[in-house]
Amino acid sequence: MTIGGDAGTPDAAPGARWRRWAGQTLAEATGRRHRVDPVAPRTGGPAGNARLTAWTGLVLLVLFLAEIGTMLDLEGFISWHITIGTLLVPPALLKTATTGWRVLRYYTHRPAYRQAGPPPVLLRVLGPLVVVSTLALLGTGLALVAAGPDTMSLVTLHKIATAAWVITTGLHTLSRILPALRIIGIGRETTPLSGRTARVVILLLTLAVAGLTATLVLTASHSWTNT
Repeated sequence: MTIGGDAGTPDAAPGARWRRWAGQTLAEATGRRHRVDPVAPRTGGPAGNARLTAWTGLVLLVLFLAEIGTMLDLEGFISWHITIGTLLVPPALLKTATTGWRVLRYYTHRPAYRQAGPPPVLLRVLGPLVVVSTLALLGTGLALVAAGPDTMSLVTLHKIATAAWVITTGLHTLSRILPALRIIGIGRETTPLSGRTARVVILLLTLAVAGLTATLVLTASHSWTNT
Protein backbone atom coordinates (compact mmCIF):
# COMPACT_ATOMS: atom_id res chain seq x y z
CA MET A 1 0.00 0.00 0.00
CA THR A 2 1.41 3.39 -0.97
CA ILE A 3 0.75 6.71 0.73
CA GLY A 4 0.85 10.11 -0.90
CA GLY A 5 2.20 8.88 -4.21
CA ASP A 6 5.46 7.48 -2.90
CA ALA A 7 5.45 4.46 -5.18
CA GLY A 8 7.80 4.72 -8.12
CA THR A 9 9.95 7.47 -6.63
CA PRO A 10 13.64 6.92 -5.80
CA ASP A 11 12.99 7.28 -2.05
CA ALA A 12 9.98 4.93 -1.96
CA ALA A 13 11.75 2.53 0.41
CA PRO A 14 10.06 2.42 3.83
CA GLY A 15 13.08 3.84 5.63
CA ALA A 16 13.35 6.77 3.23
CA ARG A 17 9.62 7.47 3.50
CA TRP A 18 9.76 7.54 7.31
CA ARG A 19 12.73 9.92 7.23
CA ARG A 20 10.92 12.21 4.82
CA TRP A 21 7.70 12.13 6.85
CA ALA A 22 9.62 12.90 10.03
CA GLY A 23 11.42 15.77 8.31
CA GLN A 24 8.16 17.23 7.03
CA THR A 25 6.58 17.01 10.49
CA LEU A 26 9.57 18.64 12.17
CA ALA A 27 9.65 21.42 9.58
CA GLU A 28 5.99 22.24 10.14
CA ALA A 29 6.25 21.95 13.93
CA THR A 30 9.17 24.40 14.05
CA GLY A 31 7.64 26.86 11.59
CA ARG A 32 10.15 26.26 8.80
CA ARG A 33 7.33 25.02 6.62
CA HIS A 34 3.64 25.83 6.71
CA ARG A 35 0.60 25.42 4.56
CA VAL A 36 -0.85 28.44 2.81
CA ASP A 37 -4.58 28.44 3.50
CA PRO A 38 -6.66 30.08 0.75
CA VAL A 39 -9.12 32.76 1.82
CA ALA A 40 -12.74 32.45 0.68
CA PRO A 41 -15.52 35.05 0.86
CA ARG A 42 -18.15 35.00 3.61
CA THR A 43 -16.61 32.28 5.84
CA GLY A 44 -12.90 32.77 5.28
CA GLY A 45 -12.59 29.28 3.78
CA PRO A 46 -9.60 27.18 4.86
CA ALA A 47 -7.94 30.22 6.44
CA GLY A 48 -11.02 30.91 8.56
CA ASN A 49 -11.28 27.27 9.52
CA ALA A 50 -7.61 27.27 10.56
CA ARG A 51 -8.10 30.31 12.80
CA LEU A 52 -11.13 28.86 14.57
CA THR A 53 -9.30 25.58 15.06
CA ALA A 54 -6.19 27.36 16.38
CA TRP A 55 -8.12 29.51 18.88
CA THR A 56 -10.09 26.49 20.06
CA GLY A 57 -6.89 24.51 20.44
CA LEU A 58 -5.31 27.24 22.58
CA VAL A 59 -8.40 27.34 24.83
CA LEU A 60 -8.12 23.57 25.21
CA LEU A 61 -4.42 23.82 26.00
CA VAL A 62 -5.05 26.27 28.86
CA LEU A 63 -7.83 24.11 30.28
CA PHE A 64 -5.83 20.90 29.93
CA LEU A 65 -2.86 22.44 31.76
CA ALA A 66 -5.22 23.52 34.54
CA GLU A 67 -6.69 20.00 34.65
CA ILE A 68 -3.24 18.47 34.93
CA GLY A 69 -2.56 20.87 37.80
CA THR A 70 -5.53 19.47 39.73
CA MET A 71 -4.02 16.00 39.45
CA LEU A 72 -1.16 17.04 41.74
CA ASP A 73 -3.65 16.76 44.63
CA LEU A 74 -6.67 15.03 43.18
CA GLU A 75 -8.43 14.51 46.49
CA GLY A 76 -8.02 18.14 47.51
CA PHE A 77 -8.92 19.53 44.10
CA ILE A 78 -11.61 17.04 43.10
CA SER A 79 -14.25 19.76 42.61
CA TRP A 80 -11.90 21.70 40.35
CA HIS A 81 -10.95 18.49 38.53
CA ILE A 82 -14.60 17.74 37.76
CA THR A 83 -15.37 21.35 36.82
CA ILE A 84 -12.43 21.80 34.46
CA GLY A 85 -12.91 18.33 33.00
CA THR A 86 -16.49 19.23 32.12
CA LEU A 87 -15.44 22.62 30.76
CA LEU A 88 -13.18 20.76 28.34
CA VAL A 89 -15.96 18.79 26.66
CA PRO A 90 -17.62 21.46 24.44
CA PRO A 91 -14.31 22.94 23.15
CA ALA A 92 -13.02 19.42 22.46
CA LEU A 93 -16.16 18.68 20.44
CA LEU A 94 -15.79 21.99 18.59
CA LYS A 95 -12.17 21.26 17.66
CA THR A 96 -13.16 17.78 16.51
CA ALA A 97 -15.87 19.38 14.35
CA THR A 98 -13.57 22.02 12.79
CA THR A 99 -10.84 19.52 11.96
CA GLY A 100 -13.41 17.01 10.75
CA TRP A 101 -14.93 19.66 8.50
CA ARG A 102 -11.52 20.37 6.97
CA VAL A 103 -10.91 16.67 6.36
CA LEU A 104 -14.36 16.28 4.80
CA ARG A 105 -13.88 19.25 2.49
CA TYR A 106 -10.44 18.00 1.46
CA TYR A 107 -11.56 14.47 0.63
CA THR A 108 -14.68 15.69 -1.18
CA HIS A 109 -12.31 17.63 -3.46
CA ARG A 110 -13.32 21.17 -2.60
CA PRO A 111 -10.83 23.31 -4.58
CA ALA A 112 -9.78 25.67 -1.76
CA TYR A 113 -9.15 22.82 0.67
CA ARG A 114 -7.34 20.74 -1.95
CA GLN A 115 -5.16 23.77 -2.65
CA ALA A 116 -4.33 24.12 1.05
CA GLY A 117 -3.34 20.48 1.16
CA PRO A 118 -3.18 18.03 4.06
CA PRO A 119 -0.82 18.15 7.04
CA PRO A 120 2.27 15.91 7.05
CA VAL A 121 1.55 12.18 7.06
CA LEU A 122 2.61 11.62 10.68
CA LEU A 123 0.25 14.37 11.88
CA ARG A 124 -2.55 12.81 9.83
CA VAL A 125 -1.95 9.55 11.71
CA LEU A 126 -1.65 11.30 15.08
CA GLY A 127 -4.80 13.41 14.67
CA PRO A 128 -7.39 10.59 14.99
CA LEU A 129 -5.47 9.17 17.98
CA VAL A 130 -5.71 12.55 19.72
CA VAL A 131 -9.44 12.74 19.03
CA VAL A 132 -10.13 9.19 20.24
CA SER A 133 -7.99 9.51 23.40
CA THR A 134 -9.47 12.92 24.25
CA LEU A 135 -13.06 11.75 23.85
CA ALA A 136 -12.26 8.58 25.81
CA LEU A 137 -10.71 10.65 28.61
CA LEU A 138 -13.63 13.05 28.84
CA GLY A 139 -16.26 10.35 28.32
CA THR A 140 -14.93 8.07 31.06
CA GLY A 141 -14.56 11.09 33.33
CA LEU A 142 -18.19 12.09 32.91
CA ALA A 143 -19.25 8.46 33.35
CA LEU A 144 -17.31 8.35 36.62
CA VAL A 145 -19.08 11.47 37.86
CA ALA A 146 -22.43 9.79 37.20
CA ALA A 147 -21.46 6.37 38.56
CA GLY A 148 -19.57 7.49 41.67
CA PRO A 149 -16.11 6.69 43.04
CA ASP A 150 -16.78 3.01 43.79
CA THR A 151 -16.94 1.93 40.12
CA MET A 152 -13.43 0.50 39.83
CA SER A 153 -13.78 -0.65 36.21
CA LEU A 154 -14.50 2.92 35.14
CA VAL A 155 -11.62 4.20 37.27
CA THR A 156 -9.29 1.80 35.43
CA LEU A 157 -10.62 2.85 32.02
CA HIS A 158 -10.20 6.51 32.96
CA LYS A 159 -6.59 5.91 33.99
CA ILE A 160 -5.86 4.11 30.70
CA ALA A 161 -7.51 6.92 28.74
CA THR A 162 -5.49 9.47 30.69
CA ALA A 163 -2.19 7.74 29.86
CA ALA A 164 -3.11 7.50 26.16
CA TRP A 165 -4.21 11.12 26.13
CA VAL A 166 -1.02 12.40 27.78
CA ILE A 167 1.12 10.69 25.12
CA THR A 168 -0.92 11.62 22.05
CA THR A 169 -1.83 15.15 23.10
CA GLY A 170 1.72 15.86 24.26
CA LEU A 171 3.05 14.95 20.82
CA HIS A 172 0.24 16.87 19.13
CA THR A 173 0.89 19.99 21.23
CA LEU A 174 4.60 19.94 20.46
CA SER A 175 3.87 19.70 16.74
CA ARG A 176 1.02 22.25 16.56
CA ILE A 177 1.70 24.99 19.12
CA LEU A 178 3.99 27.12 16.92
CA PRO A 179 1.75 26.81 13.83
CA ALA A 180 -1.29 27.73 15.96
CA LEU A 181 0.43 30.83 17.34
CA ARG A 182 1.41 31.84 13.81
CA ILE A 183 -2.15 31.38 12.55
CA ILE A 184 -3.72 33.59 15.24
CA GLY A 185 -1.07 36.25 14.72
CA ILE A 186 1.26 35.98 17.71
CA GLY A 187 4.43 37.79 16.70
CA ARG A 188 3.12 38.99 13.34
CA GLU A 189 0.25 40.86 11.75
CA THR A 190 -2.65 38.85 10.40
CA THR A 191 -4.86 39.60 7.44
CA PRO A 192 -8.49 40.31 8.37
CA LEU A 193 -10.70 37.46 7.24
CA SER A 194 -14.39 37.36 6.45
CA GLY A 195 -16.45 35.32 8.88
CA ARG A 196 -14.70 36.72 11.96
CA THR A 197 -17.97 37.54 13.74
CA ALA A 198 -19.29 34.02 13.18
CA ARG A 199 -16.08 32.50 14.52
CA VAL A 200 -16.16 34.68 17.64
CA VAL A 201 -19.83 33.84 18.25
CA ILE A 202 -19.18 30.09 17.82
CA LEU A 203 -16.29 30.18 20.28
CA LEU A 204 -18.20 32.29 22.85
CA LEU A 205 -21.27 30.07 22.60
CA THR A 206 -19.07 27.02 23.08
CA LEU A 207 -17.57 28.53 26.23
CA ALA A 208 -21.04 29.49 27.50
CA VAL A 209 -22.29 25.93 26.99
CA ALA A 210 -19.15 24.67 28.73
CA GLY A 211 -19.80 26.90 31.74
CA LEU A 212 -23.43 25.86 32.01
CA THR A 213 -22.59 22.17 31.62
CA ALA A 214 -19.84 22.39 34.26
CA THR A 215 -22.25 24.00 36.72
CA LEU A 216 -24.86 21.28 36.19
CA VAL A 217 -22.34 18.43 36.42
CA LEU A 218 -20.70 19.82 39.57
CA THR A 219 -24.12 20.15 41.20
CA ALA A 220 -24.78 16.48 40.45
CA SER A 221 -21.39 15.19 41.65
CA HIS A 222 -22.13 14.96 45.39
CA SER A 223 -20.80 11.39 45.59
CA TRP A 224 -17.36 12.78 44.76
CA THR A 225 -17.31 16.19 46.39
CA ASN A 226 -18.77 14.98 49.71
CA THR A 227 -16.30 12.15 50.26
